[in-house]
Amino acid sequence: MSQNHDVYFRKDQLNACSDFIAHRREKDGEMQSLWDHLMETSRLSAGFAGKIGLPRHGELLGLLHDLGKASAEFDRYIRSATGLIDPDEDDYVDAVEQKGKIDHSSAGAQIIYRALSKKNKGSLAAEMLSLVIASHHSGLIDCFTPDGVDNLSRRMSKSDEKTRTTESYSNLVDSLKGKMEEILADDNIISQINQTLKSLQEKNDSQETFMFKTGLLIRYLFSCLIDADRINTADFEIPQQAKERNLGVDPCWDVLIKKLDRRLSEFSCQNHVDFIRGEVSDECLRFAKKPKGLYQLTVPTGGGKTLSSLRFALNHAWEHGMDRIIYILPYTSIIDQNADTVRKILEEKTDEENYATNIVLEHHSNLTPEKETSRQKLLAENWDAPVIFTTMVQFLEAIFGAGTRNARRMHQLARAVLIFDEIQTLPVKCVHLFNIAIRFLIQNCGSTVVLCTATQPLLDKVKPVSRALQITSEQQMTPDIKRLFKELKRVEVYDRRKIGGWTVEEVAELAKKELDETKSVLVIVNTKKAAVNLFQKLKTHAQAQVYHLSTNMCPAHRMEVLESVKECLPDKKPVICVSTQLIEAGVDIDFGSVIRYLAGLDSIAQAAGRCNRNGLRPRLGRVFILNPKEENLGNLQDIKIGRDIAERVLDDFLAAPEEFDGDILGPKAMERYYHYYFYARKEEMSYKLGANSGIGRADNLFELLSTNKLSVDAYQRVNQSQPSIMLRQSFMSAFKEFHVIDSPTRGIVVPYKEGADIITQLCAAKNLEKQYQLLKKAQRYSVNIFSQLFDELLQKKAIHQVQEGTGVFYLDKRYYTTEYGLSKDPVGEMDILNV
Repeated sequence: MSQNHDVYFRKDQLNACSDFIAHRREKDGEMQSLWDHLMETSRLSAGFAGKIGLPRHGELLGLLHDLGKASAEFDRYIRSATGLIDPDEDDYVDAVEQKGKIDHSSAGAQIIYRALSKKNKGSLAAEMLSLVIASHHSGLIDCFTPDGVDNLSRRMSKSDEKTRTTESYSNLVDSLKGKMEEILADDNIISQINQTLKSLQEKNDSQETFMFKTGLLIRYLFSCLIDADRINTADFEIPQQAKERNLGVDPCWDVLIKKLDRRLSEFSCQNHVDFIRGEVSDECLRFAKKPKGLYQLTVPTGGGKTLSSLRFALNHAWEHGMDRIIYILPYTSIIDQNADTVRKILEEKTDEENYATNIVLEHHSNLTPEKETSRQKLLAENWDAPVIFTTMVQFLEAIFGAGTRNARRMHQLARAVLIFDEIQTLPVKCVHLFNIAIRFLIQNCGSTVVLCTATQPLLDKVKPVSRALQITSEQQMTPDIKRLFKELKRVEVYDRRKIGGWTVEEVAELAKKELDETKSVLVIVNTKKAAVNLFQKLKTHAQAQVYHLSTNMCPAHRMEVLESVKECLPDKKPVICVSTQLIEAGVDIDFGSVIRYLAGLDSIAQAAGRCNRNGLRPRLGRVFILNPKEENLGNLQDIKIGRDIAERVLDDFLAAPEEFDGDILGPKAMERYYHYYFYARKEEMSYKLGANSGIGRADNLFELLSTNKLSVDAYQRVNQSQPSIMLRQSFMSAFKEFHVIDSPTRGIVVPYKEGADIITQLCAAKNLEKQYQLLKKAQRYSVNIFSQLFDELLQKKAIHQVQEGTGVFYLDKRYYTTEYGLSKDPVGEMDILNV
């Protein structure tokens, strides 16, 4: 990580007023002085903000963020809360009753605002930096509330009696005060931020787009402060953890490149498919020397995207001195397999190389809640590793999620190679937000983005053009896409839709028939209920091993089932696997036949990629498209709309196959599908909010996070004047409305094999360091569930908190089975896990 700006203080300079404290360590009662905390946070924050050329701004934020703690009122509160003042002493206050009521974040914000807003062209810089400090405990606050209140000005004019700004400033130790005043007096503080704002402007940008990117810049600076604050607090509480961090550590890309090259040299080219994969890999290596920017990797399923994109990423990171590689995938199931593949390569230990561990980090889910206690904040994950595997949900939450937990990760997206695998799964409601965020990360944060898939969505054809990605043929990593698809054709597709649809019994009979033909059958359905129903019809089939897969199983469980299935392939034992869509993207598995319930054409293409994947079968694989008679898609609008549009394209193909080069899963068919799909959903792409939303009116998130016209109009109706501030966004209100999945999920730890031991240890662990290590392990034994089911299981006493106040929950063993994973009802004794 680039940390080219240092903040220099000697401990002996921090002697005056050293009795103010920031934290008290739980384990041994050791105290961290407020001045040490401000100094160390400013050093970290300067390094993080320095990645985008604003180190002094990060330093200033760190120096002043907790200035309000240097007041007698807050000092009494924290000493009472930590036991330094006994309840029978005169200065004692009820810390529980006072929690959250003493404002310690406004003081530093007001000092910055008053100093910079008076300077020439300093108004916007003053608003941005003061907003970050004022928000550092709550998450970014609204500048304007949806009902038109100028909230930022209200906060900056809050009375000294409530903020203790004058008192806190007078108590500030001289060395820190001198450093702060030096930075505030530097005119470059304003000119540099204004220059950065100017660099946000791109050709064809509207005012809305520019203000949206201004909000992203604020969120980035907020991320720098939050992560610096959390890291310093956590490292004081758990000193050993500080030694394990990768802060400032060289990722040693050259060593990792050698490991990958060694593994690639061991692969033997067995057939034409392997030859094409080699060509794709070589193209990716060639592209690695190109400038940082936006690229597309369009390869048919089974074309070797994972290792080819890794080859690009490692060499590109080495070429440009970048900090990390982040793989963003749609499903946790893909993380399981891809991270395992990459870990085996990059963490392999050889005699001449000692750099072998902690290279790859998997981040599946949030096991701690969004509204975190101080203890939960210490246990949060901040993507501190050279290679990260995470989900699209976690990526989008880092940029648009509410609160502080997710926001702290955003700065890790700077100076990074971001590989979006299966980009077609991007939720359509997030398209405008995603596109502008990607442009910001590339242009202003020095990152490179690769969009990988066999079915590229038309993100460059979005309207208005100011919210589209700019993609030319020069950015295509695979130049002859049509040839690739033709040469990697490994399946025949059978459109078997029929009037009235297929019953479960008919689907089961087709699966048995295909088993006789090809020895291995994969059936992919759209809902967990459909998967269970079909599995129950098939599981007594004596001629085959029958398996079930869904996201009700934890990652470790799914991996074991997949390994069991793979042991039957190719054609070693008859096997049928019934799965939800988790298996259809990024899972390296090869069946003779695939049956896919009707869904979006992109999903059908991905399902086909699990059939004759390696081209080693004596004949083309067989892919069947069926329309089920009974499958309730309920609120699964994305699947429902995709299914309807796929039907339209399938009908077009039946009428004129020559328009699609005779390939229903080829580039022309996919372009037709996305043309219909994006046109049908163009009004949804700015993340629409209904009249019954939390903001109390119909609007959209893009508007709330940019010019916020309706909120400004409300202000003008009441005040009969133009607002005095330049920032108009309703940050907190918008972020609270943002959910990648319409029903937010919570992670719970399940008692599957080692998960049971982890639960036992989590329940007993008193040491924060031990809890932190256990939670990292627990990622592989966690299941994400919707909040409604979470509440239902809580009421049934099927889930329990590992320890009071941790916010980490585990599942009772009676609600988890080897066949289905998590169940909302207790299961029979014969099915209960042996734990």
